[in-house]
Amino acid sequence: MLGGVRGRDGTGGGGRASRRRGGRGAALTTAERLRAVRGLAGLGALSGVLVALMVLPFAGSAGVATRDAATWFDEEPADLRTSGVPLRTRILAADGSLLATFFYENRVDVRLDQIAPIARKAVLAIEDSRFYEHGALDAKGTARALASNLGAGEVTQGGSGITQQYVKNLLLTQADNDAERQAARALTPARKLRELKYAVAMERQFSKDEILRRYLNIAYYGAGAYGIEAAARRYFSKPAAKLTLTESALLAGVVRYPYAYDPTQHPGQARERRDVVLARMAELGQITQADAARAKAQPLGLKLQSVRSGCVSSKAPFFCDYVHREILTNPVFGKTPKAREKLLKQGGLTIRTTLDWKTQRAAQRAVDRHVPRKNSAGKAAAQALVQPGTGQIKGMAVDRALGPNKERGKTWINFAADASHGSSIGMQAGSTFKAFTLAAALEQDQPFGSRLMAADRYTPVGFRDCKGRRVGDPGASLRNSADGEGGRTFSLVTGTHHSVNTYFLALEKQVGLCETARMAERLGMKQANGKPMQQYPSFTLGFNPVSPLRLAAAYAAFGARGRYCKPVAINQITDAAGKNLKIPSADCRQVIGKGVADAVNHVLRGVLTQGTARGMGIGRPAAGKTGTVDNFSAAWFAGYTPDLASAVWVGDPRGGYRYPMTSLCMDGQCYGTVFGATIPAPIWQDTMAAALAGRAATPFVRPPGHYFSRGSGEDPPKRPKDKKERKKRDKRDKKDKRGDGTLRPDKPKKPDRPGRDR
Repeated sequence: MLGGVRGRDGTGGGGRASRRRGGRGAALTTAERLRAVRGLAGLGALSGVLVALMVLPFAGSAGVATRDAATWFDEEPADLRTSGVPLRTRILAADGSLLATFFYENRVDVRLDQIAPIARKAVLAIEDSRFYEHGALDAKGTARALASNLGAGEVTQGGSGITQQYVKNLLLTQADNDAERQAARALTPARKLRELKYAVAMERQFSKDEILRRYLNIAYYGAGAYGIEAAARRYFSKPAAKLTLTESALLAGVVRYPYAYDPTQHPGQARERRDVVLARMAELGQITQADAARAKAQPLGLKLQSVRSGCVSSKAPFFCDYVHREILTNPVFGKTPKAREKLLKQGGLTIRTTLDWKTQRAAQRAVDRHVPRKNSAGKAAAQALVQPGTGQIKGMAVDRALGPNKERGKTWINFAADASHGSSIGMQAGSTFKAFTLAAALEQDQPFGSRLMAADRYTPVGFRDCKGRRVGDPGASLRNSADGEGGRTFSLVTGTHHSVNTYFLALEKQVGLCETARMAERLGMKQANGKPMQQYPSFTLGFNPVSPLRLAAAYAAFGARGRYCKPVAINQITDAAGKNLKIPSADCRQVIGKGVADAVNHVLRGVLTQGTARGMGIGRPAAGKTGTVDNFSAAWFAGYTPDLASAVWVGDPRGGYRYPMTSLCMDGQCYGTVFGATIPAPIWQDTMAAALAGRAATPFVRPPGHYFSRGSGEDPPKRPKDKKERKKRDKRDKKDKRGDGTLRPDKPKKPDRPGRDR
C-alpha cells in the first residue's frame, strides 16, 4: 500500500502527522519551528549544522531571533502564489484533432488518480518516504542526509522533503526574470528559510495528497518534459496512469538530477539510478526483492515521443501560424505582446479552431500539384478558403514548408495572410477587383444589358477620390490585355466575362471611384499592411496589394448574399480550469443588399461558363473572377459557391516584375504566358471539387427582375453559316447541358481553351 495516499476526493488514510492535524496536511509544531530557526540562526546548535550541511557550508547569522521565530513562521507569506505553473497550450482543428502545441515548459497537469499508484510509491520511496508522517521539515531525513554527507565528505544527499522541493520548483517556475531565478536557485540560508516558511504555509493550506499531486506535476524529468504526465509520454509514449514498475522507477530516479540521469543522453547512469530506486522500494517493503530483481533485469524500454513547440511540425503550418499570430497581436488576449505570449505558452489553453481537414488537404494537394514546393522556376502559390456567412477560415495553404527562407522550399512568410498575421506585404490582385466595380454598378441598379464603349486605350482623367480630390494621369494611356479586345461596346455581363480593362475604367468613372472603393471597403478590403486602400483610377484593375485571405472573405460575402464576416480562425478557447475565454468576433453584418449580391453572383457565374475561366466549373453552381497582374507579374483566381469561397495567388516571392510569368516552364511543363485561368483557376477547381465532394450543392438565388430590364446582357451567339453545323450545335446544346450551365464539348479530348484575362 502507498502509505496514506488518499483518493481524488482527498479522503482516506494518512500518516500519523496528517491525522493528528485533522487531515489538513502536516504543519510544524511550535517546538519544531523554534528548533528549525535556532538551527538556521547559528552554527552552535546541532539542528543548525544539519540544515547548513544540507545546503552549503556557511558562516554568519540568518538574522532571525529565536524569540520571534514562532511568530515569523505563523505569518502567511504575503508573496505566496500557488497558481501560474506553466502548462502547455494545444491548438486543435475543428474536429478536435491536434494541430500544434505551444509551451515554455512541456507540462500537462493531471489529477492524482491519473498517476499510476506505483509511480507515486517510487517517487516517495526515493525522495521522501516519510512524507505522510512528518511536517514541513523532516528531522529524521535531515539527520540521514547529514550522515551521508559527512561520510562522503561532500553534499551527496539533500534533506528537503516533497513539500520543500515543491516550493523550490514553484518559486523557480514563477520567476519572471533572471534575478528571481537566481534567488530561487541560490544555495543560501536565506533561501532555505524562505522555502521552509513557504512549506509551512503549503502544509497548512493543502492536504498531503494535493501537495504530492502538485509536486509530481511541476518536477522536471529531463529531455524537455515537465511533470510526470509529459515525462511518461516523452519517454514511454503513454499516460502516467499506465506506467509500470520499471518505468515508474526510472522516472522517480531522474527527478533528483534530471540532466545527469536523462535516459536519452545518459542511459547507463539512468539505469543505475533506476535500480537504486527499485532497491529502496524493496527496502521499504513497497515491492518484494523478487519484484525488484525482475525489474532490474529489464532494459530501459524507452519509446520516445517528441513534442515540439510551435507550428513548424504542424500538418497545417501556415494556418497554425495564423492562429499563433492572432493570439500574439490581438489585444483581446492581453494588453501587451509579452502578456499574450505568456498566455499562449504557459496558460494551458485549449484552442479549437475553424480548420476543416478535408478542405485543408484539398487545398494543399492542389497547390503542391500545380506549383511544386521546390519547383525549378522559383514560383509560389497560396490559397485561403472562407465559409460564407460565418467568416470561418476552413483552409490555408502555401506551397512551402514553414521554416527559414534560406532553405529551398521553405519560408516564414505566410503569403495567404496579411502582414499582421504572416509578414506578407501582399500582392496586387489584378482583375479580381473588377467585382467591386461591378457590385457598385449593380447597387446603382444598372441593368445587365446597359452598355458602355470600351476604347482600345483609355486616358484616366475626370476621377475623384473620397476626399473629392481629382486623381488621374492625363499622360497615361491604359489599355486592354494581350488579346487587344476593345473598340466596341460591352454590357455589364459581357464586359465582366471578357474582363475588359477599358470597359471597367469607364464603368468605374460612371459609378464613381469613391463608390467603388467604398464597396471594396465594406467587403473588408484593406492593403495587406493594414492601411486603407489607395484610390486611383486603376483601382478597378487591382493595383492595391492585398492578401488571398481578405479577397476570399470579400468574395464569400457575395456567396452569403451580401453578408460580410471578418475572417476568423478560432471557435473556442478554454483555460486550464475549463473556463471559456473571449475570442475575436466575425462581426457579421449585411453590407450590400441581397438582390445586389444575387446579381453579382449571376454575372460572375458566367465567367466559369462563357468568360475568361470557362471550363473551370466544378459540377455545381459556382462563380468567380480571374486576375492577371500588370506585366504578368502574378495571377489570381477568386471563386465561390454559397458554401465555400477561395482566393488563389500564384507569383514569384523574389518579385513579380523582376521574374514575370512569361515563357514560363516549371519542372518540365511549359505554360507560355500565365493568366489567371492558367494556373490559379485549376488550383481553385481542384480544391473546391475535392473540398465539396459528397456535399449537397446549394443553389444561388435568381437576381431581381429589374436587372433584366434591358435583356440578359449576353451577346447573341454567332450562328454558323453552314446548316449542318447549326444542327450539330443545337443538338449538342440540348444533349450536353449540365446542371451548372456549363457546356461539354462533343469530344472531351479537346476541351475548351480557357479565355485570356486582363
